[in-house]
Amino acid sequence: MSRNIHMLFNFDPPATEEEVNAAAQQFVRKVSGFANPSAANHKAFDQAIREVSRATSKLLDSLVTEAPAKNREIEAAKRHARAVERFGRG
Repeated sequence: MSRNIHMLFNFDPPATEEEVNAAAQQFVRKVSGFANPSAANHKAFDQAIREVSRATSKLLDSLVTEAPAKNREIEAAKRHARAVERFGRG
């Protein structure tokens, strides 16, 4: 549950629906404290993920910037290098 939610705005190509859903799921997990909700909470958990995904997509669609779009591979390599430096794993 400690995985970070990565920035999704201003990438070429834009964030996919799967990436938005993964970020929403991670957000709901963090807020609820449940990695896997009980059967009693499963419906509410899934509904929250759908709502956060919709809100995230709406936000990403409405944001504007003058900055050039970031390259996914370069940004992933930077994250990996920071993780290696921080945790010493390659």
